Amino acid sequence: MILVDGVPVVPDSDPPSPSQVLEILAALMDHPTLLSASHSLKNTPERRFSISEESGLGSIAQPKCVYVFQREYAIVDPALVDVVGTDEATTCVGLVIRNRSNGKISIAHLDFPAIVEMGLAQMLSQTFDHDLQDEMDVHVIGGFEDASLKRIDHSDGSEIHGKVGGYSLPLCIKLIETLLRRREKFHIQTFFVLGHNTRRDADGRAYPIITGFLVETSNGSVSPACFDRTSRCPDEVVRRIRITACSDDPTWRGKLLETYHTQDDKFIIAPCYWSWGQFYYASTLQCLSDSEMLDECSTSPYAEGPDFVDNIRSLII
Repeated sequence: MILVDGVPVVPDSDPPSPSQVLEILAALMDHPTLLSASHSLKNTPERRFSISEESGLGSIAQPKCVYVFQREYAIVDPALVDVVGTDEATTCVGLVIRNRSNGKISIAHLDFPAIVEMGLAQMLSQTFDHDLQDEMDVHVIGGFEDASLKRIDHSDGSEIHGKVGGYSLPLCIKLIETLLRRREKFHIQTFFVLGHNTRRDADGRAYPIITGFLVETSNGSVSPACFDRTSRCPDEVVRRIRITACSDDPTWRGKLLETYHTQDDKFIIAPCYWSWGQFYYASTLQCLSDSEMLDECSTSPYAEGPDFVDNIRSLII
């Protein structure tokens, strides 16, 4: 169930049809409260998060940070973790769920519609107490107009966004559909996606405005952020390799990758391996130029950060 300002966006409990999901997505994009939240987020200065810099601000101890890469998720207890976050998102969408009762926060970096349904169940596994009517604050940030969108006119005069292509819109549609179908109460606080998160250059190319964010676990506040290598840890290269390996591993099919164990308060990286096909693909990538590799490996080549190709090369050397 999705609510905004405490009001359900769908009055009845029947599963929404595909056309209804699109209409609800458009309504969320245009909701005055969420428009105000999007405007506020867009005008918040980006925070450059670095463990070394943060530890030098005069504090006795540096903040405990849990960072999630693409297709990863983490559930954190505010008593143990100070900051959670993710970045490097272009067509991907970041999802934050905070339990109003116990303060636990679940964060995920969603990259494909097929992992949304099971991924959401994973995110709620230790966040939601099924014996209580806990309510969740939700922030959805990321994705942009990576393909042209058109307005679909209905006989009643209403308009909704229609899909011509791209990656971001199908991901947002699947996320909204899944949230609507679940019984938990999801209070949308931020919905900064698609057109809200799009800027264009002089040639009309689209780019995301915000590609990363962090959450202060003490109060659940969200702000734009980018992370350096000191905070994209531990085991950055191993975790990046795991992202590519999981696509051929049936044990991870439809799932988000678990990295941080909440109860033990430690990172545990599950074993992974490349298939022979992936080894062959990696060897072919080594022969590509930077521009060719960017086109081959990215869903949005124009929008990637300056270290995208270097990150790919670090995996295939």
